[in-house]
Amino acid sequence: QVQLVESGGGSVQAGGSLRLSCAASGYTSSTHGMAWFRQVPGKEREGVATIYTGGGSTHYADSVKGRATIWEDNAKNTVYLQMNSLKPEDTAMYLCAAGAAKGPAWWVLRPTSYKYWGEGTQVTVSS
Repeated sequence: QVQLVESGGGSVQAGGSLRLSCAASGYTSSTHGMAWFRQVPGKEREGVATIYTGGGSTHYADSVKGRATIWEDNAKNTVYLQMNSLKPEDTAMYLCAAGAAKGPAWWVLRPTSYKYWGEGTQVTVSS
């Protein structure tokens, strides 16, 4: 059974940084799509950043380009998301997802492309 456990969220002032972690277990495939999404109550889930594990490509939402970096640590089965220059509009529940097939940006930034989800970690950015 695939499990995704997020950590690293918290409260930070605008302009600050956070590093989110997603530890994956139970996955039998060595290469697959993983991603970070975020959701605010009442709004659609938004793709933030994606990576195809095993040295594959990355994609970022326009809203975070230049401020976010996603990468993997294969030895730890963990995917990270570094967010810099945080803005109040970055406030959301950040969720890790896994199980997407390889594809273009519009595909891998879509929530329905993913099979597995974590519970999420809250990020709050104050002005």
